[in-house]
Amino acid sequence: MFVKEYLENGIPVVMEPFKNVRSVALGVWVKVGSRHEKPAENGISHFLEHMFFKGTKKRSPKDIAVEIDTMGGDLNAFTSRENTAFYIKVLDEYLEKGVELLSDIFVHSTFPEDELEKEKKIIKEEIKMVEDTPDDHIHDLFNQTIWGHVGLGQSILGRRDTVASFTREDVIRHISKYYGTKDIVISCAGEFQPAKLLEMLRERFGGLRRGSEPRKGPPPEFRSDVKIYARDISEAHICIGVPSVSQTSEDRYALFVLNTLLGGGVSSRLFQEIRENRGLAYSVYSYTSMYIDTGLWGVYAGVSKKRIREVAELIIAEMLSLKDTLTEAELDKAKRHLKGNMILGLESTNSRMNNIARQEIYFNRYISPDEISKAVEMVGMKQIKELSERLLTKKSPAITAYGPLQKDVLDGIL
Repeated sequence: MFVKEYLENGIPVVMEPFKNVRSVALGVWVKVGSRHEKPAENGISHFLEHMFFKGTKKRSPKDIAVEIDTMGGDLNAFTSRENTAFYIKVLDEYLEKGVELLSDIFVHSTFPEDELEKEKKIIKEEIKMVEDTPDDHIHDLFNQTIWGHVGLGQSILGRRDTVASFTREDVIRHISKYYGTKDIVISCAGEFQPAKLLEMLRERFGGLRRGSEPRKGPPPEFRSDVKIYARDISEAHICIGVPSVSQTSEDRYALFVLNTLLGGGVSSRLFQEIRENRGLAYSVYSYTSMYIDTGLWGVYAGVSKKRIREVAELIIAEMLSLKDTLTEAELDKAKRHLKGNMILGLESTNSRMNNIARQEIYFNRYISPDEISKAVEMVGMKQIKELSERLLTKKSPAITAYGPLQKDVLDGIL
């Protein structure tokens, strides 16, 4: 049962209570991420997310840690390119305590100077960790190839120089600009009573101000380019992608099916051809990144440096031939795989809480699992072929490769 209400200050609260679980997940979502940052402040959304856990008017950082551990729960946060979320998952008997703890962090954090300096060091180590994980780092490099050094091309973590420059005033300014009631969605899923939860939320979040409207600029331009980043590591990594549809596009379910066919599972074309038939990669998959106004359909592979051109050509050939070689049997299998994955992915209270929050942010309405299943089932061969025809042309891909490579290794590939 889905319920949507508003707090008196206008914050929407989306709720999905259900029985036969003992947990409840509550999230506070803010419509700001790395794409909204100026290049000189890149990483501040993520930095602020960390700082919310560094003490409130009545709790030290250790108090916060001890309290959530004593409840046996999970208190955490994450930043994406378009959103920042703070969430707590606890047993239903601790919901009131959980709401109080999460609201204290969100509303009453003090951002002490000494913690600010410590957190800069921690995030610097986090940036190093990503840079030392090539199959993660290449995605940041790939986004940069496509979108440049602004907006969606910026790293979520930021850069060493920007993180080092942040002051307490920068943090407060970011909150006052983006953390108003028009920017916030609260979501909850699990074992709870909506009326009781609303009472708690009114008490804890009702004092937040009516703030800004999230900034909307023009959709960014997709750059079809080839970039090679040479680094002395043991394996080469490659991403290949094309411009795709937005989060709210009517073609999104067709894209999900296309993605499943291309590289979304162990029976997909890329996995079977590149890994199983030829043994050229341990990891190869396709994925979708969808935003409010644009999207990316990409492929990743980790390969030997000697085989990188061969694998790149195979990936591009599979992408381009998909529309002409697709069978009804493959389409049916992909739709069943996708429906199963989507429904299984909604079995935890955390995933339900995430799901209804995203639906509110992007669609301003609830989309039930049944509606999603029916939409996937409605995807037909004609729609798939038209979409792939539109997305996949010989000149549309962008390519980024990273590893022990010569600069000319992919010359003339497009």
